[in-house]
Amino acid sequence: MLSAIEIEKISHELRHVPVKKAACIEALKIVQQERRWVSDESVADIAAMLEMSAAEVDSVATFYNLIFRKPVGRHIILLCDSISCYVMGYTALRQRLHEILLIGYGQTTADERFTLLPNACLGTCDHAPALMIDEDLYRDLQPEDLEQILEKYH
Repeated sequence: MLSAIEIEKISHELRHVPVKKAACIEALKIVQQERRWVSDESVADIAAMLEMSAAEVDSVATFYNLIFRKPVGRHIILLCDSISCYVMGYTALRQRLHEILLIGYGQTTADERFTLLPNACLGTCDHAPALMIDEDLYRDLQPEDLEQILEKYH
């Protein structure tokens, strides 16, 4: 069941679109912001609110790689694996993240602090290699930078 806050925020978005379906991605983002991921139950609730089928909402949710359909950690690490990052040290960063966090791509640390995901490009090729944690972009990284960066996130 959507919370009162989620319903209020989605209703707010509905006032800015010509048809309810147009608020689908915003509704998914609102639910994810509140819960960190979007469950099947939430998909069904959003579908009912937007007068869509659950399959339609799910197709939107699964199209976007940053809408999470399973539980994730409190912080999402997006490690850029573009050709620029690959050439500039991506492999060493990935290895160091694995050593520190003991997880691979698509996995979440045991304390639910971090989820590690690949990202095709973070748009900062001139400062490769790069990663994002939540909304924070880190560029020109070296493997020895990672522990200090990760300590900022609890």
